[in-house]
Amino acid sequence: MRMRKGGYGGGKQSAGPRGRGHAEGPRGRGQGRGLAEGPRGRGHGRDRDERNKERARERANPRQSDLRVKHSPKRDGGRGRAVPARPPREQVFVAPPAPPVAAPKPAQFSAAVQTVTVTPDENGMRVDRFFEARFPGLSFSHIQRIIRKGEVRVNGKRTEPKNRLEAGQAVRIPPLKLDAPKLRDDAPQAQKDRAFIKSITLFEDADVLVLNKPMGLSVQGGSGTVRHIDGMLGALRGPGVDAQRPRLVHRLDKDTAGCLLVAKTRFAAAALAKTFRTRSARKIYWALVVGVPKPKQGRVSTYLAKQEEEEDSYMRIAKHGEKDAVHAVTYYAVVETAAQKLSWISLKPVTGRTHQLRAHMAHVGNPIIGDPKYFNIENWELPGGIQNKLHLLARRIAVPHPRGGVIDVSAPLPPHMQQSWNLLGFDAKRYDPIEEAPEEE
Repeated sequence: MRMRKGGYGGGKQSAGPRGRGHAEGPRGRGQGRGLAEGPRGRGHGRDRDERNKERARERANPRQSDLRVKHSPKRDGGRGRAVPARPPREQVFVAPPAPPVAAPKPAQFSAAVQTVTVTPDENGMRVDRFFEARFPGLSFSHIQRIIRKGEVRVNGKRTEPKNRLEAGQAVRIPPLKLDAPKLRDDAPQAQKDRAFIKSITLFEDADVLVLNKPMGLSVQGGSGTVRHIDGMLGALRGPGVDAQRPRLVHRLDKDTAGCLLVAKTRFAAAALAKTFRTRSARKIYWALVVGVPKPKQGRVSTYLAKQEEEEDSYMRIAKHGEKDAVHAVTYYAVVETAAQKLSWISLKPVTGRTHQLRAHMAHVGNPIIGDPKYFNIENWELPGGIQNKLHLLARRIAVPHPRGGVIDVSAPLPPHMQQSWNLLGFDAKRYDPIEEAPEEE
């Protein structure tokens, strides 16, 4: 390839005797602009160091052009000839070793303070339940501690665990220590828990579960209580960090059998909690009591207060205005009797106090058969064939469904009560007169 004669036409050039665009001089052949004057033509007036630097730059940056111009003044009189550019040296890139993957830690720390907004689904939730729902890995004791120390704020103010939240409120979340959720999907115990929950399910849809809780099984854990309904519900939690865990919306005593309502979603939990708080839930209990209440249909209204004795506690009848005393109202109706010695009664609690039905029946002189806390008749002999177990059943529950309609479910008699009903000749299909009892206090 030969270079075209003549200048590039850029910049000011000096006229010479050999024609336009050439550097001045008798043999000037300068073809570029800004070339130094010299007797031998183009480029020879440059400083040697500058040329060396230019060549060094070309070698260091070979991709600036595919061809470079090489001058050989001895062979072609200073005319340039094009030669292929020297290919760059092959470079091999060695990637640095990947950092080792750290094993998952048993706890996750959130060092930053967060502010979250209460959603409509969380409206009416207690503050401690709000934290349990939002942060499943947070221990109950840690929740209580951060609330008690004032680290949790609702709309900028201190709060308490039992306070209810409203949609739109801003909740300050302090730095938390979150236990990693346990992977129990394939654990044998989780499989057993799921199978057991399924075996006692009376009703289920996308939002609600109604369980037939057996007598003797605790609803929640406590001192020395390892197996309980609340613990088993963890096995029903779906996969993923954001999966929702079914949660209890009311309680039953350990020895009370029957209908137990469980919310499967936060939306259902908030709606059902409001239902129970406003006393819109309709609950009917069956019991076997000593004697026959008089009148056969009536209303029990008292104040109850918790009494602590050594390692035990119970609810006692209290006076109006007494410290920590709460009002409790129960309607009752006799369904059937057995020789005036035993009665099958139906109960409808208007309020939901601890041990309310058991304390009320003992108060009117008709304690429930098999009640270890409130049976107060001395030297009374249990009829043969009847087991010394609490004869109290959460027979029926009827509540508005969170998405419309009504949940109305009934539980069958537990085995020990069915045995007593058979012995006494009671028919569980008989009309229940408590249906006509008032709904309010």
